[in-house]
Amino acid sequence: MDCIFCKIIAGEIPSKKVYENEHVLAFHDLSPRAPVHILVIPKEHIASAAEISAENSVYVAKIFEAIPEIAEAAGVKEGFRVVTNSGTSVGQSVMHLHFHLLGGRAFSWPPG
Repeated sequence: MDCIFCKIIAGEIPSKKVYENEHVLAFHDLSPRAPVHILVIPKEHIASAAEISAENSVYVAKIFEAIPEIAEAAGVKEGFRVVTNSGTSVGQSVMHLHFHLLGGRAFSWPPG
């Protein structure tokens, strides 16, 4: 498989890790869009949110269980945004499910 995030999980590509357990890996985004921009990924390859199923949804649950701890360690527990894109037409550039944890500045709504 030629997935950059799978290679990061395998240790083949370095990353600036901020959190890791048996299901989840979190690391700083290389192109941050906010003062805090951390990618939170499942250690199982799931291509996108469109591929979440009853069999693999435990990884999504584990990600959202880890997010408060990651946000607290990053100093943004009192205010952060979690975003995922599903498909290239909406900006997904790596076909491995990932969540952007963003904080450290004000955000507007709707995004765009």
